[in-house]
Amino acid sequence: MEALRVTYRLDVPAADAAARAEAIALEQTVEVPRVVVRDRFIEEQILGRVASLEFDDEGAALATIDYPVAGTAGGDPAQLLGVIFGMTSLQSDAECIDVELPPPLLDALRGPRFGIEGLRKLLRVERRALTCTAIKPLGHSPKALASLLADFARAGIDVVKDDQGLGDHAFCPFSERVPACLRAAAEVADATGHHALYVPNLMGTPSAVFEQLRIARDCGARAVMASPMLLGLPTFFELVERASLPVLAHPSFGGARRFAPDLLFGSLLRLYGADAVIFVGYAGRFGTPRATCRSLVDRLRRPWGPLLPALPVPGGGVQLENVPELLAFYGPDTMLLVGGSLQIEEGAVFERSRAFVRSVREASRT
Repeated sequence: MEALRVTYRLDVPAADAAARAEAIALEQTVEVPRVVVRDRFIEEQILGRVASLEFDDEGAALATIDYPVAGTAGGDPAQLLGVIFGMTSLQSDAECIDVELPPPLLDALRGPRFGIEGLRKLLRVERRALTCTAIKPLGHSPKALASLLADFARAGIDVVKDDQGLGDHAFCPFSERVPACLRAAAEVADATGHHALYVPNLMGTPSAVFEQLRIARDCGARAVMASPMLLGLPTFFELVERASLPVLAHPSFGGARRFAPDLLFGSLLRLYGADAVIFVGYAGRFGTPRATCRSLVDRLRRPWGPLLPALPVPGGGVQLENVPELLAFYGPDTMLLVGGSLQIEEGAVFERSRAFVRSVREASRT
């Protein structure tokens, strides 16, 4: 029997851990008291089973539960999430920290379509770390954002994305912003030979997002970005299926969960098809623990059945002076995101962007 294996960290007394694990196995599948399960098929093909119960160094219980795939998750991206951490996510004593999927589920979800190598090929960069920034702040017109993008592109930055807050605003319509920014990138490429990748942000209801995808592709966009936790992972999965372009995942709303961050950003977003995953790292205003960052990027890049590795994109308030240390920590298969730091000196966007590019290239040679 193929099984989906999920591990939870339980905040309960040790004496209650076994009973709590059994309760989760019921909650996530049959959602009835154990005595109600009398049918043999339900018992063998539906009911979750506690595979192990251990305790970590801090005394927290780690409960690993096996869920039969055929009778529970199938290959549906929404149902899969429901089995992994549906009703139990509403109970404050459990955190989902790990997921192991059997080959049929990995094949069904497919993971990244382009991955690290596909993005490197698109950007024409073989080995060094990649550079990324965002056009912002919210409130600028399409013309102003296109001008800012041009400065970043002339400085040699590889990827210039919309800020995640940019949607389809009256002062900055998506249908005007995207062609304006693509024209700016093309003009810089014609003048300098550097082809910066502009990445529009897709935001809204599913119908709005898929219409924005159509507009972006028709305008010649070569990649797009979305926030999976705002759209919903199943909608993000369908976006990846339809896109035929690399898709970057933004972490917005990713804190409204009790998934362990390395599982959510390192494994689940890769599983659902993100080619590159932006996350808040240890250097910046969010202060994610280094051990979590290490686990997260390892999950994005490690071998995982047929799934391509996804590109880690640490951000969240990175400063220019952090660049060498960050690339020593994360390694070359990384796209470093530096945002507002490039704009803190009025009139010096180009110069600070050039300094960012130089710093990454120098650190990549060491």
